[in-house]
Amino acid sequence: MKNNKILLGLIILAAWLVPASVFLEPAGRVSVLNPVKFDNPAPLPTQPSLIEAGTLPCDPSAVHGLYFYSADCPHCMDALNNVLMPMQNEFGTRLDIRLIEIDYADNYELLIDAEEHFGVKAEERAIPTLIIGDRVLIGVDAIRAEVRAIVEDGIRAGGIGWPEIPDFDPSAIISEENASTNDQICTLDSGETCQTSAPIYAAYFYQTGCDSCSRVEADLAYLRARYPQLIVEKFNVYDHAGLGLWLAERAGRKEFHSPAVFIGNQAWIGEGEITPEALETALKCYQQEGAPKVWESYNPEMGSSNIAERFRQMSWLTVILAGLVDGLNPCAFATLIFFVSYLTLSGRKGREVIAVGAAFTLGVFAAYLVIGLGLYKVLDLLGNTLNIIARWVYILTAVLCFGLGLFSIMDYFKARQGQLDDMALKLPEALRMRINKVIRKGRSSEAYAAGAFMSGLLIAILELACTGQVYLPTIIFVSSMPELKLRAIFFLVLYNLLFILPLVVVFILAYFGTTSKELTKFLQKHAATVKIGMAIVFFALAVWLVLSVL
Repeated sequence: MKNNKILLGLIILAAWLVPASVFLEPAGRVSVLNPVKFDNPAPLPTQPSLIEAGTLPCDPSAVHGLYFYSADCPHCMDALNNVLMPMQNEFGTRLDIRLIEIDYADNYELLIDAEEHFGVKAEERAIPTLIIGDRVLIGVDAIRAEVRAIVEDGIRAGGIGWPEIPDFDPSAIISEENASTNDQICTLDSGETCQTSAPIYAAYFYQTGCDSCSRVEADLAYLRARYPQLIVEKFNVYDHAGLGLWLAERAGRKEFHSPAVFIGNQAWIGEGEITPEALETALKCYQQEGAPKVWESYNPEMGSSNIAERFRQMSWLTVILAGLVDGLNPCAFATLIFFVSYLTLSGRKGREVIAVGAAFTLGVFAAYLVIGLGLYKVLDLLGNTLNIIARWVYILTAVLCFGLGLFSIMDYFKARQGQLDDMALKLPEALRMRINKVIRKGRSSEAYAAGAFMSGLLIAILELACTGQVYLPTIIFVSSMPELKLRAIFFLVLYNLLFILPLVVVFILAYFGTTSKELTKFLQKHAATVKIGMAIVFFALAVWLVLSVL
């Protein structure tokens, strides 16, 4: 267990250090297409380019691809430094991957054209995106899993040409040293130094830890380069739930959640609606006359009154059902099952299983309670780093579940042959006796419980973006109102209690599974069936976790 904690700590530490990679200078080919500089993200430091402007960068025998990324995207730099650059060094001239930084307007348009050409759905859009031939790999996990096979197959086939994207001319690829910049772009902080005759004001609502918000922010940055008069103001949905609901109702929308964008009397809610094409249609309408900052007419007292009324209409049943649905958390389940499995393998039973399960569940409960009482403000400062940590923890837990699934399959065949004493998921007798001797005084139980509590805290924080798109921000917002504070805190506690209920059921079942002699005999009699069932559960959890990060 100690080694597991050390490994988890190293992985989390590495994830925290990933953003520092934006300062590393890749040694591979770096070019951009007709660059138009955005004002907000800083580009990578000047890097060497192997292609001069105006030449045709195409070797028919090489595998060619386009890598769309942002310099301040940790996922993008992870795939670049840890996947693509090592492959570039390995394959040399047989691999020609060009970096297309979407912080330049024309490059972002190329990404949009490519997504439309290859039929990428709006809700599937993300960065980084790698296109090789007719294959589109979206996200660091897909790139890491599939790019090597695609490249090796392409080299064996004699090469892959540049992706055939409408209006894309590979000969237009130029070096970053020749990059031009766009005109000045107006922001809320520009003040009198930036003048525009018809400003278009937009309100953008995001949520702490929101993974899809990164692409929405890239969309808005691109549109600001195309329309310099576009001025975007950001609002955290936890702090401004009342304003968001008011703007949604003003636009004739009944639902509201993050991400969301409001311009004039129009609203785009959810990543499926927020696309450059949809927003640009509205911007063209407002280009001549502009769009006012409509939220200046928002009355916080009226907004608070509206959201308070909505809160009063929120029934206990709504909160209970919401807590139960969000409580079906694959990462928390997998982690708790891992703890219980480890304890069972170590010969721990009964109260010790209850203690560890209760500690883990208490950690989850405590995390959501303090988040609801204001910790989200601190988490908001972490930005994309929180998403990076979450993905690594999910991946690690998925690997553990997959390994346990394989061991369960092995045990299934051994159980069919009657080899119950030779199970893979069973510690050797000598090691088990040594562990029992060490833990007899109970000290190790406290260490397990402490580790379980901290794991519960971490898992809950990383799951923040997946929970309570509507009601949780409402409860948090209302908790700041003195007249409704007690009711809000009660609902927050009720939600958290129902959120942890599935975990309570899991570790209670584990408790009875380690204390009931009748159940133990039954499980031994049907060991093969139990093992195949465990394998299915572990594999299902692994797949669920992997899908959660894609």
